Amino acid sequence: MKITLSAFFALLVTIVNAQVTPEIYTWKQNTTGATGYNGILADVQQVFYSSNFVYVKCTGIPSYSIGPWAMNPNTPSNQNWVFKIARFPLPDPTPSTAGNGQIGVLKNGVVLFNAGDAMSYNNQNIWHSLAQYFEAVSFDTSGGHPAPSRAYHYHINMKKLYSPDSTQHSPILGYMFDGYPLYGPYGYSNTNGTGGIRRMRSGFVKRNITTRTTLPNGTVLPSNQWGPAVSSTYPLGCFTEDYETAVSNFDLDSHNGRFSVTPEYPDGMYAYFITIDSLGNPQYPYIIGSTYYGEVVAGNTPPGGHITISETVTQYYPKLNITLKVIPEGFYNPATNRMNAKDTVKVYLRKNFAPYNVSDSSAAVMDSLTYSASFVFSNTVSGNYYIQVKHRNSITTWSKNGGELIEAEVAVTYDFTSGLIQSFGSNSVQIDNSPLRFGIYSGDINQDGSVDLSDEVSVFNDAGSFLAGYINTDVNGDAMVDLNDLTLTYNNTINFVNIIAP
Repeated sequence: MKITLSAFFALLVTIVNAQVTPEIYTWKQNTTGATGYNGILADVQQVFYSSNFVYVKCTGIPSYSIGPWAMNPNTPSNQNWVFKIARFPLPDPTPSTAGNGQIGVLKNGVVLFNAGDAMSYNNQNIWHSLAQYFEAVSFDTSGGHPAPSRAYHYHINMKKLYSPDSTQHSPILGYMFDGYPLYGPYGYSNTNGTGGIRRMRSGFVKRNITTRTTLPNGTVLPSNQWGPAVSSTYPLGCFTEDYETAVSNFDLDSHNGRFSVTPEYPDGMYAYFITIDSLGNPQYPYIIGSTYYGEVVAGNTPPGGHITISETVTQYYPKLNITLKVIPEGFYNPATNRMNAKDTVKVYLRKNFAPYNVSDSSAAVMDSLTYSASFVFSNTVSGNYYIQVKHRNSITTWSKNGGELIEAEVAVTYDFTSGLIQSFGSNSVQIDNSPLRFGIYSGDINQDGSVDLSDEVSVFNDAGSFLAGYINTDVNGDAMVDLNDLTLTYNNTINFVNIIAP
């Protein structure tokens, strides 16, 4: 088969577009019309992508509460941002300065600023003030505040967007304008993904100085360019020039990032990390160093941020993803620790409040060895749901009381096999002692919600006719209807096995 060069590149573009990668699905899209501060639509409104770029439309307002801002006359407004993020970022051999104003965007559409407050001591542009010290009084409980442009933003760790977990690799929090991801403070100890989880250590340390007469590179300043002596008014660490490059015990480079394996990039990716100290306090340079690592996409930084989409794009709609583990009781063979056969299961997401309406459904084939399958829900939004499982000859089973939080593009695993409490009303049965496993009750042949005489009669008749193949009366999945199926159905009949639902 001969393929032309143009056809090859067309195929390559098709393949790239077909891959829904983190820079496309990470964004927290508002699909319900939720509002935030002052009734403004919250989070990200739309996401579009092409073969090389992702376009993010957002208001700059989060869905969580923000404010008040002491001693700050500004209030946030809808910024109508449209940002352009490179899908395949490249290092920049001559790194660009991460200047004032927006330098990146979080997954909820709120923008990031650099560490400074755009001021310097005596306005000499030598000793640059850090917002964490000189503007912290105006930060709200999430750590953000509005600029004179009324753009709500962060200079430091954003406390309400996520909860740092020292036992897990931090999630992607957003993307900088060079296209590289920003993670929370915890990563793999080793860049190859090994060594456990720990807090990423800044590549900067405070200088050992009491006067500000020299710069970190050793330059001796004339007296008219000296900064203020270290004091309670100007503590060490309140200016950018109070820091120097660490020579040991650090993980991150001068940009505040490193190349490493992450959960979303198993082959490795350069990534920035939020820096905090051992007590959870912001640690310089907080989000990014003075320069970007990669090539910055034009049009995002001030006075930009309102990109016009001028190429063909595809809109991305967020999906819910669940990996489910479930075993139909009869299908399990404790001698082999596996199911006798793979089989299809249909899953419904139901509201976790009466009348528990169905929001979406998905079907998949359960693997006979792992007892698991992945289910994708494309027609509903993030929320709390009951997971309802239906199998062709088993009792319909619901997840435990209260429902589960399932968010778009956040991988969720739910395991019905791990314990009775995983099923609503503990409506499951132990099917193995070692390892301890539980299954959903088998024998509801006619799917009327109970295992009773009618089911038993169906199995009896098919067994008497020596039926075989893929039929509902084959309760144990061995492709034939016989005494084993009849015994299992009979036992559940005399035990009055029924569906238990909210």
